[in-house]
Amino acid sequence: MEKTVGTKQIDELLWSRILVRGPQSESFLQGQLTQDLALVDDAGEWSLLLRPDSALLSTCFVRRVLEGFDVDVPREMGELALARLRRFHLRVDCSLDLRDIEGGPMSTTAELVDGHWPGAAEFGAELTPQSYGATFVERTVSFSKGCYTGQELVARLDSRKSSVPWRFVRVSGPRVERINEALRSKGPEGPQGVTTALERDGSIVGVGFAHRSLLDSDVLASFDDVTVEAIG
Repeated sequence: MEKTVGTKQIDELLWSRILVRGPQSESFLQGQLTQDLALVDDAGEWSLLLRPDSALLSTCFVRRVLEGFDVDVPREMGELALARLRRFHLRVDCSLDLRDIEGGPMSTTAELVDGHWPGAAEFGAELTPQSYGATFVERTVSFSKGCYTGQELVARLDSRKSSVPWRFVRVSGPRVERINEALRSKGPEGPQGVTTALERDGSIVGVGFAHRSLLDSDVLASFDDVTVEAIG
């Protein structure tokens, strides 16, 4: 038996699509998304939409289409993502239109958990992309394109190889409460805790956040029924 754990008992992932159309679609999105749009074709690429302070607002899957791009985001983030793009949509010859769609780049919560990929439940932590691991950054962020909104801190962390205080982690254990006890056992108050979890064969597997001091300590040894691993 497998089910999501938490306030939302939803296994199916729902998506919305922002249709960006017009002659300046690419130049506009190039200044708003972390991926290099010049490299995106109709097969699509993962990218990020950041807040101006460099915190992750939402992941998005971007495809090149006739006269523009399709930008797919989790449905919970659709209105917020559209508002964020419209904030910088000034004197640009392209249109923005939000629609709910059937299907998307991932279908179920289990795909997110097994793929160690953040969803809407994780975006509320308002952390920089580097908090989600080097592989995540490699798949979603270009460091060779021009400037984009939210670039400053992301670029500085990369150039200085800085260690971020909060890390996206994979977790497992007997109960969400027990896993949270482990995640909150070290570090200052912050976003630590389970964010998305599944009950699978009598145990809990999921993802969440931990302070780096927990991962670098031997505290977890006292939680012999809980596993916490940073997502690289």
